[in-house]
Amino acid sequence: MALNKDQVIELLEQATILELADLIDTLKEKWGVTAAVAVSGGGAAAAEVKEEQTEFDVVLVDAGANKINVIKEVRAITGLGLKEAKDLTEKGGAIKEAVSKEEAEKVKAALEAAGAKVEVK
Repeated sequence: MALNKDQVIELLEQATILELADLIDTLKEKWGVTAAVAVSGGGAAAAEVKEEQTEFDVVLVDAGANKINVIKEVRAITGLGLKEAKDLTEKGGAIKEAVSKEEAEKVKAALEAAGAKVEVK
């Protein structure tokens, strides 16, 4: 008996998660499919997505020896008050989130000029 696509989907909808997991394992064994093949195909797609990244986070790793200048830059960049900028400078963390690459590089350069260690992610 030949099944069409809709019939197969209907059968799969009625199956439990355990039954589906067993089916997947059985098909892997029957057809010789391994996780490495699936990962390698996905890895190429992940590399393409990484190249197309449009939003970046600027993260303060270390304020360095000249914290006062870094606090001034953090205040100028974020618009935070003195206490909030000081706390952020001492703790480290995200200064700007989801910004363009150009803006992220600009913020990074300003903070590094003030003496901070910064990462763009």
